[in-house]
Amino acid sequence: MREVAIIGAGSTVFGKLPDKLPYQLGAEAARAAIKDAGIKARELQFVYSANLYGGMVIGQAVMAEAGVTDVELTNVENACAGGATALRKAWWDIASGLYDMGIAVGVESMSNSLIADKLIPPARGDITGELGMNMVARFALAQRRYMDTRGVSLEQIARVSVKNHHHGSMNPYSQYRKELTIEQIVNSRPICEPITLLQCCPATDGAAAVVLAAADKAKRYTRYPITIAASVLRSGDYNFRWADMTFSDMTHKCAVAAYTMAGLGPEDVNLCELHDAFAVNELMHYVELDFCKKGEEVRLLEDGVTEIGGRLPVNASGGLLSKGHPISASGVAQVVELVWQLRGQAGERQVTNAKTALAHVIGGEVTGLESGAVAVHILKR
Repeated sequence: MREVAIIGAGSTVFGKLPDKLPYQLGAEAARAAIKDAGIKARELQFVYSANLYGGMVIGQAVMAEAGVTDVELTNVENACAGGATALRKAWWDIASGLYDMGIAVGVESMSNSLIADKLIPPARGDITGELGMNMVARFALAQRRYMDTRGVSLEQIARVSVKNHHHGSMNPYSQYRKELTIEQIVNSRPICEPITLLQCCPATDGAAAVVLAAADKAKRYTRYPITIAASVLRSGDYNFRWADMTFSDMTHKCAVAAYTMAGLGPEDVNLCELHDAFAVNELMHYVELDFCKKGEEVRLLEDGVTEIGGRLPVNASGGLLSKGHPISASGVAQVVELVWQLRGQAGERQVTNAKTALAHVIGGEVTGLESGAVAVHILKR
C-alpha cells in the first residue's frame, strides 16, 4: 500500500444557511480545498461525495459547480460517518495505486432538507425507532446509566459543553461563538431527561473537503503534506454482544485497529476531534479511544488535559456541540481542522507542537445493532 497525504483542505462557515443550497455549500468547500492544494480542478482523477438529505446525484451537482466533471464520482451515504467514509474510500483508491489524486467532500443542508426543524425520523422497518427510541432518547438512557454507575453529576458532564463552546468561540468557522456556563447548560430547556438543550449539538448547514494525493507526488504541490497514518471504518455488531451501553465496543475496536495500522498508541496522540453529539459522549469516548481508563475520564476533563493548552486537547474546533454538526460533512470537517492544526494554521485556537492527531466519528441507527458506522483516522506531519 502506498502512503497517502492530504494536500488541500477547505470548509464553509457552519451555521443556519437556508439561502445556500447543498450543491453551493459543497462547491464552496471543494473550491477552497482545490485552491489550498495549489492544483487545477482538472488534475483531480476521482471524487467521493457524502450527503444524506441533498437529493439524487448531489456529488455531480457539487463538483460541476466547482469545475470538476468527466471523472469517476461516487456518492456516499453512511449517516454521521458519511464524510469519514468518503475520506476512507479516497484514501483507499490512492493507497491501492488505482489513482494518484482525488477529493473527498461532505455536505449537508439541514435547513433545506425535508426534515428541517424536526427530529431525524427512523427508517421504515426500524422497529425500535418507530417505537420512540430516537437518537436523543437512546443517549438520554445511556447518560442516565452512565451517571448512576460512574457517580458522575450533570454539572460535570456540562463541563464538556463549557469547554467546547470556549474552543468554538475562537473558531471563525463555528456555528456558535459564544461562551457558556455550567449553570446555563444545566438549566437550559429539557430535551429528554437528563439531557438539556445545551448538551446537544445543533442542526447545522455546511460542507468540508480535502484533496488527497500519493505521498511521493504530494511534495510537488505543498511543503506541508499531512500523512494519513491510519484509516479505519467498521459497522456495528449485534446488540446481544454489546455488554455496556456506556461503552462503545465498535469505537474501541476501530481505535485499536487504527493505532495498529499507524504503529502508534494513544499516548502518541497530541490532539483529537471526536464525536460529541451530546456532551456525555465525549467523556465516554475518552475511555473508548484509550486516552484513559474507565473512571478517569472526568478527572481528565477537570484537570484541563483536554483543553487547548492541555496535554491532549479534544475538539479544539468547538466540536459538534459548538462548531455544529452538518451530518455528512462532520467527518471531513474534523479532518480539515486537524490538517490546519498540524500545519500551524488554526489561529487563536492553535495547539502548539502538534505532530499526531486523531479524528473519530460515529453514527446511524439500525435495529439490533450497536450503531451504524464508526471511523477513526490518524494524521501525522
